[in-house]
Amino acid sequence: MTQKLLEESCLYLKNKGFENPEIGIVLGTGLGRLIDHIESAVVAHYHNIPFFPLATVEFHSGKLIYGTLEDKKVVVMQGRFHVYEGYEFEEVTYPIRVMRELGIEKLFISNAAGAVNLNFKKGELMLIEDHINLQGGSPLAFKNVANFGIRFVDMSQPYDLEMCEKIKYIAQRENIVLHNGVYASVVGPQLETKAEYRMLKTIGADAVGMSTVPEVIVANHLNLPVVAVSVLTDECDPDNLKPVHISEIIKVAEETEPKMIKLFLELIKDL
Repeated sequence: MTQKLLEESCLYLKNKGFENPEIGIVLGTGLGRLIDHIESAVVAHYHNIPFFPLATVEFHSGKLIYGTLEDKKVVVMQGRFHVYEGYEFEEVTYPIRVMRELGIEKLFISNAAGAVNLNFKKGELMLIEDHINLQGGSPLAFKNVANFGIRFVDMSQPYDLEMCEKIKYIAQRENIVLHNGVYASVVGPQLETKAEYRMLKTIGADAVGMSTVPEVIVANHLNLPVVAVSVLTDECDPDNLKPVHISEIIKVAEETEPKMIKLFLELIKDL
């Protein structure tokens, strides 16, 4: 990766009107309706943005959307990238670097995740307070990483405390169930076995998914404050595990999405 690639991607977007966004938002599986709230939207399709990867998952759109949410300029990823699509970590996280180069000062991330903590139920939300990287690599493991920030990034507090506290208060005020927990990120795309769910619980995970952690690592590399919320779409009880289809996961995510949207919109107001 080079600075020239980032500049060319950003030049294309700026020429389309992506000027001085304040907040970047990554929308996860089944979580695309936030864009309905964007005013004066400008859309850039991933396949038109120089050096951007393409979303290959059938239920992930492939658009970068710029506009206004609650009087703030935002840029929203409708459709993200995953290691399980065959992409390298640099490619998965390239859009985060582009959004930072455009000027964002805060990053919101959402995802759909399975509840490993059996006190958490599907249809509820979890604020990610920490994570476990089980993807087998790092988005900072490339030769010229030091050209873009410190190589050995501190990860003792990867999620911004101020935004986390604000979102907890909003959830309480709006009567939205919001757990706090640890998110484990695996490669996928297959779902986990009973033994794997037991392992995840043993090592301290409360939820499991296939995204988010690479983006959060890069956000920290860029000194970009980040907050992340998981929509819990299934319950991962190894002693009572039933087959689950991706369509069921998407359905629960879509039904739960209004609560996530409420949290994000209220947080934007408060920043």
